[in-house]
Amino acid sequence: MQGVLEGFATIVTIIALGALLAHLGVLDMASRVMLSRLAFFVASPALMITVLGDTDVADVLSGNLAASASGVAVSAALYLLATRLVWRHDLGDTVIGTLCASYVNAGNLGIPIAAYVLGNASLVAPTLLMQLLVLQPIALALLDTAGSERRPSLARMLSRPFTNPLTVASILGVLLSVTGVTLPRPVLDPLELIGGMAVPSMLLAYGVSLRLGPRPGHGTSAVEIGYITVLKLVVQPVAAYAVARFALGLDDHALLAVTGLSALPTAQNIFVHATRYGRAEVIARDSIFVTTVLSVPAVFVVAALLA
Repeated sequence: MQGVLEGFATIVTIIALGALLAHLGVLDMASRVMLSRLAFFVASPALMITVLGDTDVADVLSGNLAASASGVAVSAALYLLATRLVWRHDLGDTVIGTLCASYVNAGNLGIPIAAYVLGNASLVAPTLLMQLLVLQPIALALLDTAGSERRPSLARMLSRPFTNPLTVASILGVLLSVTGVTLPRPVLDPLELIGGMAVPSMLLAYGVSLRLGPRPGHGTSAVEIGYITVLKLVVQPVAAYAVARFALGLDDHALLAVTGLSALPTAQNIFVHATRYGRAEVIARDSIFVTTVLSVPAVFVVAALLA
């Protein structure tokens, strides 16, 4: 459990620093936008190249991937249904809300939890790659479409994911992994240094928003945030567990890995996407805040029941 506590403590500390800097006037809302753009266009792509380049992509073909994907699909489908029947968001807001309900913090929390709680950091690879190479490109393509003044052609829609820096960087990272190519140190070292800015930039921007933006619970529907939280921390891990156990027959350790990682909170980079495209920023911010706080007991419950 030490890895879980350390992961959450790190996140809370950097978010608190961002809020403190905003309170002292060192950072303002313009700084938040700058930090988010830096993370989106520069730091996160560099991080994806280095992280995925060291990942064994054969793990993606495991049963863990199918179970994790099932949890994502169930949560996303239930949010889309509620959006259509209740909130009636436009395309951009719907995409961000769907990501809030299904996109887990696989990198910043998943890696320490996989390493310290599950005993194998590679167990997070299927979730990480699925999100980076499937969910994220689809979501970004839809967000690009929502921001366009006219309906793009099919060819343009299909090509858009490959013009996004995060998607291109993810593909390059996977190619490095598949081919076994190692980047020369003069290339790898700057990428690692720049990639190190990604998570701190995201978290500092989030802290600034918490301090200077509407308070959590203000500026959006509390019912919607509650619904997203239930989908993310209850429905998604339960669905992943059910598929892993009853459909795939995974062993106890795999069940713990699939269920525990599915119970992680909404990823911070969803707030970066929301800021980048100007869509559902408050929903993203509040969903991240609430799910991050409540995921601590959620992960503990999963570990207590399945460990």
